[in-house]
Amino acid sequence: MAEKLETTIGRLLHERSLKLAVAESCSGGLLADHITDVPGSSDYFVGGVVAYAYEAKVALVHVSWDTLRLHGAVSRETAVEMARGVRTTMGADIGVSITGIAGPAGGLPEKPVGTTWIGFSARDGDWARKFVWKGNRRSNKEASAQAAMQFILDYLDKKLENG
Repeated sequence: MAEKLETTIGRLLHERSLKLAVAESCSGGLLADHITDVPGSSDYFVGGVVAYAYEAKVALVHVSWDTLRLHGAVSRETAVEMARGVRTTMGADIGVSITGIAGPAGGLPEKPVGTTWIGFSARDGDWARKFVWKGNRRSNKEASAQAAMQFILDYLDKKLENG
């Protein structure tokens, strides 16, 4: 049986002495739940924030009001600011964020239900990936958490290849 994503991520973070922090909106803490399902995760997981409202995004993970006004909560810009903000606020090496529209309501023509941005921030850069899930609220949340874990693993694999 293949190793679960959260187990592989935990092993790699532990081996490299890297610390992870997460900021979640539409996933409601599901990413943190997956990460902490692994025994010993306190060695590499600093913590997580569920920043659902604009006010929480600003106060807890330092997303700027200008970013929220110009681009909205579900945007590349907000996802990156959330990831960078949680990384720096919690003193982690890696910050990951999830922001999106889980559904079933809340979508717009340019941002339909299921639109999700995952942000990633490390000392060597900031990245974001966009997804549009087609499931129900629960499956969209789970898909977001899985995609965020894959993003972490992709970064760590890249780091393995580059030394």
